[in-house]
Amino acid sequence: MQMNDPMPALANVQVHVAAFDFDGTLTRHDTLIPFLWCSLGPLKFLGCIVRSLPWLVAYALKLMSNHKAKARLLEVSLKGWTEDQARQHADHFVQHELPHMWHAEGMRELTQHQRAGHTTLLVTASPSIYMQQVAKRLGVDGLLCTKLQTSTEGVYTGELLGPNCHGPEKVRRLQAWLEQHTSPEQDVVLHAYGDTRGDWPMLSMAQRAWYRGRPWVKPL
Repeated sequence: MQMNDPMPALANVQVHVAAFDFDGTLTRHDTLIPFLWCSLGPLKFLGCIVRSLPWLVAYALKLMSNHKAKARLLEVSLKGWTEDQARQHADHFVQHELPHMWHAEGMRELTQHQRAGHTTLLVTASPSIYMQQVAKRLGVDGLLCTKLQTSTEGVYTGELLGPNCHGPEKVRRLQAWLEQHTSPEQDVVLHAYGDTRGDWPMLSMAQRAWYRGRPWVKPL
């Protein structure tokens, strides 16, 4: 090559990122209710459900957002917990209860991506109070979840810290993560996995999307 010849363009480095919903995708069903039941005990749990019932009914009738109904349930259930208490409950749940809830097919997909050296993320509306331990147990590279507020004394207020990580919020959070952790020189191939309509926005932004174990086709 002559010294005055232009340098050939460098091909972008391809990076694979796999974003997984959690409840119903890596597990067989919701995990928040089992976590609260296990941590509070049957009587306290039922009391929290009764105190949250108007909000839950309103959500079921589509008169209230998922964010508000969930915020109410978490408020009456978790307000006053210390960080140490929360950590103990989360450790017990993740070690002793969660192993019975894994979705074999979803876990197999996660493991395959990890063995291929792909970046793996959990993108879920489940709360940070136990999802931090879940992320460590699964060995994923990132966790995008619903965050809970604590006071300066390390006590849970029962309030959400920011929006519920659901629907369009999953896209916003995932886009922000990709902007922070990837560069323009990288050709990002996004894989996304979900199981409810709340995952559709995230699936829509992926090059390769799977819905309930099957290739996802965006509805017209």
